[in-house]
Amino acid sequence: MNIHVSTQPNVAVIEVAGRIDSNNANQFGDALSGVISQGQNQLVLDLAGVDYMSSAGLREIVAAAKKLQDKGELRLAQPSERVREVLEMTGLDSVFQIFPSQAEAVSSF
Repeated sequence: MNIHVSTQPNVAVIEVAGRIDSNNANQFGDALSGVISQGQNQLVLDLAGVDYMSSAGLREIVAAAKKLQDKGELRLAQPSERVREVLEMTGLDSVFQIFPSQAEAVSSF
């Protein structure tokens, strides 16, 4: 799993690639928490490069969203087909705003 964080005016973009599973979900969660603890409260999580996400990865996304509650928001961009299926099966596609591109997610703030 690779994680790249960049900042645009008022928005942090977190691009993730590879597999997110029980072996590395803590690392993924630490990266999200680190961005939030730096004061970023508008996050775009770009999942285009994620080819697999387990429930452990979903838990970290939900945990990050809870940390942002009342002060910011987490939006998802271009999840891969497999990740989108997992989001739909768990009902999280109705909890998070999901955008077809990173640019659209960033401009939605």
